[in-house]
Amino acid sequence: MTDPSLVPATAPLITTETRGRVRLIGLARPAKRNAFTTTMLAELAAAYTAFEDDAEVWVALLFAHGDHFTGGLDLAEVGPAVAKGAVLVPDSGATPGVDPLDLWGRRRTKPVVCAVQGTCLTIGIELMLAADVVIAAAGTRFAQMEVKRGIMPFGGATLRFPAAAGWGRALKWLLTGDEFDANEALAMGLVAEVVAAGTEFDVALALAERIAQRAPLAVRATLANARLAAEQGREAALAALMATARPLFATADAMEGVRSFLERRDATFTGK
Repeated sequence: MTDPSLVPATAPLITTETRGRVRLIGLARPAKRNAFTTTMLAELAAAYTAFEDDAEVWVALLFAHGDHFTGGLDLAEVGPAVAKGAVLVPDSGATPGVDPLDLWGRRRTKPVVCAVQGTCLTIGIELMLAADVVIAAAGTRFAQMEVKRGIMPFGGATLRFPAAAGWGRALKWLLTGDEFDANEALAMGLVAEVVAAGTEFDVALALAERIAQRAPLAVRATLANARLAAEQGREAALAALMATARPLFATADAMEGVRSFLERRDATFTGK
């Protein structure tokens, strides 16, 4: 994590950095607990779009600078914009942008790992639900608290929270807006692992780097079929299964995978 005092006041609200095949995407408004403004939402969408379009990076890690993942939306600024019909995730030029909440525009095809800590409210949970693997620090506090503010979740929680946690368990938190802890998030399947506070970034980065060592075409195909099963059911995923799997056998990466197995070494994949 970055110390908030080290983030200049004029710094972007979203930071990006590339480490090998991993793109780090950081929420960088720590003085405001990373509360999202419309500008910050647009910058995050631009970062996701750039990640999707960069052939040299294969996995993204979404994290937050400072002590908290996010305090949610900055409602004083975002609320009036939403009420007036503002587009919170604009397209990037002629090509549709990638929505970090995976609701609109072009769909992301590469995996995203997410590390959360401190406070994780509203859009923070929705970003987690839209990611693929989430690592949470022990002590992280979560709440989908829109109903306490007279509004409803509109970033995907009503779609994904019940699917992940089950109807009754999810609606308990959606309809009360009450706070829950990292162990409850783990039990509900919102996070994959709870780790010691302060280690969540390193654990998530190590995971992202392991995924980035695998064959990227195979990773994306696996992600696509699993997503299809989750969203459209077993029959849809089964119908697409072999059409998705067969082309992989003709790739250079599949041949490298076989060679590395026979030669008892780690494979070096190229995405071809």
